[in-house]
Amino acid sequence: MEERNGCLCFDGYTLVKESLDCVPMDGKAVVNTISPNSYGISQKDAEMDQALKGADYLILDGVYFGLWPLLRYGKKAHRITGWDSFIYYLERMQETGGKVFLLGSTPETLRKMTSRIRVEYPAVRVDSYSPPFKPEFDPEDNRRMVEAVNSFSPDVLVVGMTAPKQEKWAYFNMPFLQAHVSIAVGNVFDWYAGNTRRPGKFWQKAGLEWFVRIFYRPEIFKRNISNQMVFFRHLALKLLRIKK
Repeated sequence: MEERNGCLCFDGYTLVKESLDCVPMDGKAVVNTISPNSYGISQKDAEMDQALKGADYLILDGVYFGLWPLLRYGKKAHRITGWDSFIYYLERMQETGGKVFLLGSTPETLRKMTSRIRVEYPAVRVDSYSPPFKPEFDPEDNRRMVEAVNSFSPDVLVVGMTAPKQEKWAYFNMPFLQAHVSIAVGNVFDWYAGNTRRPGKFWQKAGLEWFVRIFYRPEIFKRNISNQMVFFRHLALKLLRIKK
């Protein structure tokens, strides 16, 4: 474990400790979210593992992943959700008149998001692209997505395509993109567009958003629970010094 440039670096992960202020805006950086669910996915998906460990920065979307550095090394990381990162960069681009590109979801959702951004953050220049809805993108899909992003050359690329697609796409395509920062945000597109509601502040502060989502979308809970249990089992084994 070491602390470097505002991050906790441990076991192959580079986790933002307190604030996204540590992420420079003059280079190229991939910011991916990490949670027990994404960790569990990475244990059976080598590309996802690479996308998480190879990301320039990880943010603590699922509060329980923060138990890893806390219990193993006595270091605490501040929770920064996909929503937090999205709003952070909108506010930052509002100050500088920067450009934000939205990649993911449907044309209607992107239209709603763009309209809201232009009202709430009028200095932000925004564009978007809706990729085809499929489990995996072929080379032609990727070419069109990269071209759409590069034609706008944004300061911030916001990718909302759910895990693990969004994390892998951002990581493996960043070398070809003309963007300074890429962030993966998951459900944020639907929340910001008003398609669905984010659980309230009580549940957010209690780290129990996942519990509320069980009632909103029980199929998501059933899909994710096995991945989350992989994380907690591995954490227990590491704490007991059974697993390296």
